[in-house]
Amino acid sequence: MFQITDYRLLQCWKGKKIDTGVEFLYKDLPDSNSSSTLEDESRYAEKAYRFGSKHSPLTHLLRGLLWRKHLWCTEKLNHWLDEFAPECVFLSFSDDYFISQIAYYVARKYSIPIVSSIGDDYIFNYHFSLNPLYVFYKLTYRRHIKKVLAHKGSAIYISDKIRNKYNKEFGLDGETVYLSSTVRRKPFIPIDINNPRITYFGNIRLGRNYSLNDIGHALGILNPLYRLEVYSGEKDPAFYSILVDNPNISYGGTIPYLEVQEKMAKSDVTIIVEGFRKEDVDWSRYSLSTKAADALASGATILTYGSQETGIVEYMKSTNASFVCTEKGKLVDTISEMLSNSDKQKDYYEQQIVITQEHHNNIRSCEVFEKVVKKAMSK
Repeated sequence: MFQITDYRLLQCWKGKKIDTGVEFLYKDLPDSNSSSTLEDESRYAEKAYRFGSKHSPLTHLLRGLLWRKHLWCTEKLNHWLDEFAPECVFLSFSDDYFISQIAYYVARKYSIPIVSSIGDDYIFNYHFSLNPLYVFYKLTYRRHIKKVLAHKGSAIYISDKIRNKYNKEFGLDGETVYLSSTVRRKPFIPIDINNPRITYFGNIRLGRNYSLNDIGHALGILNPLYRLEVYSGEKDPAFYSILVDNPNISYGGTIPYLEVQEKMAKSDVTIIVEGFRKEDVDWSRYSLSTKAADALASGATILTYGSQETGIVEYMKSTNASFVCTEKGKLVDTISEMLSNSDKQKDYYEQQIVITQEHHNNIRSCEVFEKVVKKAMSK
């Protein structure tokens, strides 16, 4: 593995004589259960990564300047590439320039295809703005990405919705590769309406905190003793304080994924939410996160709440495996039916098995991915 980081590039910009890239052997890589990291350990490196993780026109443009080709395209990198002898480039799309610039460089250097992994709509998610930085960033980013997608290759997508849009727009022949889950399905048990365990795991930004707050209030109307357990790694009180203040929500903060699986296995109901505001919907219009795969695999009853225009809400409604509510005024009635209708709970449980086998099947996803790569390499 060859690693280049923001921190090392920044040191070069400051005139320090260090390698921007470092090669690691497979035996040096930490396993998936290890807490160790290959990243630079200094507090300055941490600040650099934290700044780079912010998504704004300014940070994208500054990172674009930081990742100038003459800094990352070194003799050391090219020597490593020659020894590695790539036959295909796998590009995980992001809203930064440099990742796709490196992928495009390698693909052209060796005349090999690019297989892009597209999970969010970074190209068409454009809104009117008087901010000149935003306009410049979007125009230059879109121009570059269109050039990358015009290179020979293909794509994999997180959902059929975004697949159809990008295949049509760019003349691609990519396929949907659904996310799978390692959550183990529990046996069906009707919900105990007197003491239901209701949980949410994941990101609470993009209006999800407001939707969770709506659910908390709806639960309080049905029974003041009902509680929604929310677990999230969010550290900014601007997002989680509304949940802490809700008497029918218990905010548990961050927990490891193993504990997420354990708590989900004990849940009667697991929640999927999205926001309703236009700016939030624009970001999540095509999203289909691991929450869908985990929820469908868990065996818990699923409540999906959010705008119909968001990718995951539209998808969950299409599965016929979840109670779905897309209007705040109908939320209390939807939850009431969910908790009391054991026949419908059982029907959805059976349908969850079908959808998991058809879509969120690890073996099938690997086969589809392999097929896309082989087809791209044969062009």
